Amino acid sequence: MKLSFARGFDDWLRNITQRPVIAWTLAIGWLLLIGWLAFFWNLGNIGLIDETEPLFVEAARQMTVTGDWITPYFNGATRFDKPPLIYWLMAIAYESFGVNEWAARLPSALAGLVITGFCFYALRRFGVAAKTRKELLPISRLSPQTGLWLTAWLGATMVALNPQTFFFGHTGYSDMLLNACFGGALLAFFLGYAQPERQQVQARWYLIFYILIALAVLTKGPVGVVLPGLIIACFLLYLGKVREVLREMRLFRGALIVLVLTLPWYILVTLANGEAYINSFFGYHNVERFTSVVNAHAGPWYFHFLIVLIGFAPWSVYLPAAIARLQIFNRRSWQNQPRSVHLGLFALFWFVVVLGFFTIAATKYFSYVLPLMPAASILVALWWSEKIAQAQKLKRHFWSLTLSVLFNIVLFLALAAACFFSPNLLNNDPSMPDLGMRIQQAGLPAVGAVIWLGSAIAGTILLLRRQTNLLWGVNLVGFAAFLIFVVMPVAFIVDAERQLPLRQIAQAVVQVEQPGEELIMIAKGFAKPSLVFYTQDRVTYLARPNEALPYIQSAIAQPSSLKSVLVVASSETLAKTGLAPNQYQEISEAGVYQLVRVGKAG
Repeated sequence: MKLSFARGFDDWLRNITQRPVIAWTLAIGWLLLIGWLAFFWNLGNIGLIDETEPLFVEAARQMTVTGDWITPYFNGATRFDKPPLIYWLMAIAYESFGVNEWAARLPSALAGLVITGFCFYALRRFGVAAKTRKELLPISRLSPQTGLWLTAWLGATMVALNPQTFFFGHTGYSDMLLNACFGGALLAFFLGYAQPERQQVQARWYLIFYILIALAVLTKGPVGVVLPGLIIACFLLYLGKVREVLREMRLFRGALIVLVLTLPWYILVTLANGEAYINSFFGYHNVERFTSVVNAHAGPWYFHFLIVLIGFAPWSVYLPAAIARLQIFNRRSWQNQPRSVHLGLFALFWFVVVLGFFTIAATKYFSYVLPLMPAASILVALWWSEKIAQAQKLKRHFWSLTLSVLFNIVLFLALAAACFFSPNLLNNDPSMPDLGMRIQQAGLPAVGAVIWLGSAIAGTILLLRRQTNLLWGVNLVGFAAFLIFVVMPVAFIVDAERQLPLRQIAQAVVQVEQPGEELIMIAKGFAKPSLVFYTQDRVTYLARPNEALPYIQSAIAQPSSLKSVLVVASSETLAKTGLAPNQYQEISEAGVYQLVRVGKAG
C-alpha cells in the first residue's frame, strides 16, 4: 500500500510537470487559493485592531482629507514613525474603494500575495534540493524538473500559511509591505546573481533589486537598505565573490537609482518639518529603537527565537535540520559549486542576519522577524523536497528526519493542550473581560484541541509506518483546518468583545456630537486610536482618570467653547474621575465603555 501510494504520487507529479501549461495553470490556481485563504478571506469583515493598526489607517485617511501627501498626520499631530509608501497605497485604495477596513488592508494582502508568488518563482527556477543538480539523481524518485516544481509548491505554501504572515497579511500595518519589498529585493538579487551567463537577464533582475530596495526604504526607512546590504555582503564574503558580484551589479548606478526614488520625499518632508522630523524619525524611531527600549517593547535576548518558533509554526520544528543539511562549515565545497545551487545558502544568510540583527537590538517586537519568514520557508522547502524525493531505501539523514518528526508530534500535542486550556488565560484584558467565557461557549478550545490531537495521532501513525514524508501534508491540513475552524471564529469573537463596542460608541458620537464639541477619551493604559478613525474627528486622550476633571472644567470654562464635552471611558475609569453622576448625562453604553456628556450646552 505504501509503495503503491508513493508510486502513484510520483507518477501524478511527473505527468503534471511534464506538461508546462497544466503545471503552470495548477500552480497559479494553487497560489490564488492559498493567497485567498492567507490574505483575502474576511479581509474587511473584522474591525481595526487597537492599538497600532488605526494609526496607519487613519494617517492614510487624513492624507485624502488634507491633500498633504508629504507629512503624515494622526489626530491632528504629525506621525513620523514610518515613511509614506504604506500611507500612499492605503490612500489610493480609499480613493478607489472607499474608506473602509478592506481598502485599508488591501496593500498588505496584495503584498503577501506578491511575496508568495515571488518565492514560488525563485524556487521553481533555482530550488534544487542538493548542492548540485546531479547529486540526488541516483537516489531520487523524481526528475530534477519535477523536484523544482515540488520545492516551489512547498515553499510558496509555507510562505503564505504561517501564523505571522496570516496576521500581518490581514492587518493594515506596514510590515507586510516591507516583507514584500525586502524579500522581493533579495530574491531579485539572487535571480540576477544565479544567472551570470545571461547578462541582459541578470541586469534586469539587478535593476528590479534596486527599485525594490528603494521601495523598502520608502516603507521602513534605512533598515530597508542596511539589512539587505548586510545579508548580501555576508553571503558574498563567505563565497569570496565580493568584487566579482559588485562589479556585475554596477553598484554606483544602483545607488543613484535608490537615491533618485527615495530622496525627493525625504527632502520634502524635512523641508516641511525640519529638525522635528529628523529627531523623531532618524533619532527616535531608528537609532533609539536599536540602542534602547522604546514603547515598553522589551524582552529577553531569546525573544525573537520564540517568535520564530511560534510565528512559523508548525514548520519551524524543521528549521534546525534544514539548516544543518546545508553544511555551512564546508565552505570550500560551496565555493566550488555553481551559483545556480546557492539559493539555500543565500536563504540561510538571510535568515541568520535578520534574526541576529533584531536579537542584538534593544527593542523587541514580534513583527521584526516577519522579513525572515520567506527565508525560513525556502530552507524548509528545500529540506522537505529532498526527503520526499528520496527513495524509501535511503538511510541518509535518518535521525535528523526522525527527530524532527518527533518534535513535530510534540508540537501538535503542545498546541492541543494550549487550545484546551486557553480560556483560563484569556480573561486578563480589561477591555474584553468575558473573552475566555465566550470562546469556551463557542466550543472553539475543544475544536482546536481535536484538530491538533488528530494531527499528532496521524503523525504518530506515519512515523510508525515509516511514511514520514507524508507528514508535511498533515501539517498543511492541520494548520488550514485550525485557521478556518478556530482562528477566524476566535477573531470574530475578539472583535465583538474588544473592538465592536468602540465602533458602537463612535457611531453614537457621530449621531449626538454638536458642532465644536470636544471629544475626550479617558484611556487607562493604551489609548484606542480606532475612535479617531470611526468618528473621523479629533480625540483628546487623557491617560489618568485624575486628569479628567480639571481638564474638563478648564475646557468648558473657555469663553469661545461650547459649554459641554463628550467623554468616552470605561465604567470603572469614569468612577475614578471624581465626576458625580449629576454632573454628566449618560448617552450610550457598549461593552465596557460609556459615552457621557459633561456640562450643559448653552
